[in-house]
Amino acid sequence: MKLSKINMFAAIVGALIVLSSCGNNKEQEKKIAELEAKISAIQGSTPAATPTAAAEPEEKPEGPLPVFEFAEMEHDFGTIQEGDVVEHTFEFTNNGEAPLIIQDAKGSCGCTVPTWSKEPIPVGGKGSITAKFNSKGKPNVQNKTVTVTANTWPKQTRLRIKAMVTPSAGTATTTDGPVK
Repeated sequence: MKLSKINMFAAIVGALIVLSSCGNNKEQEKKIAELEAKISAIQGSTPAATPTAAAEPEEKPEGPLPVFEFAEMEHDFGTIQEGDVVEHTFEFTNNGEAPLIIQDAKGSCGCTVPTWSKEPIPVGGKGSITAKFNSKGKPNVQNKTVTVTANTWPKQTRLRIKAMVTPSAGTATTTDGPVK
C-alpha cells in the first residue's frame, strides 16, 4: 500500500513540528526515527540507520584527559517577566591532565543560546560558558539545558538553567480550565 500525497505531506509536517519544537533532543530523535521507520515500512524500503539504533557505547580514550570542574552545574533565575532576556555564566577549572578544548555547546531549545571559551584551557586554567535565555513566548516554569561537548570523559556535560516566567498581560494562561 502506498501513501497518498496528503498522508506523506502530513508525515513530513509532523516530523518538522517535532524538529522545531523545544524539548528533549533524545525524545525528538526517537520520534523522528519512529516516523522514518513507519514511512519506510509503508514505502516498502528498509529504514535508514538511526543514531539510537546504531549507536555503540563510546570507549574511554587512553592517556591523560582534561576534567571539567564547575563551580555550579545548575542556575535558577528565579521569577522573571515574559520577554526578559537573562544570562548566567558557568565558570569552570580544568582539573585534568591535558588541555581542555570545548568543541561545541548547544541549548535544548532556540531560546537558550550558549557562548564559551574558544581557546584551549590549560591544566589548572579557568574558562566559562554563558547561557543566555530569552523568555519571549515561554510563560510558566522553564527548565533548559546546555549540552557541552569537549575532549573530556564523558564527552558531554549538561548544564541546567531554570526560571519561573510570569506571563505577560497578552499571554493566555491555562489556569482558567479547559478551552471551551
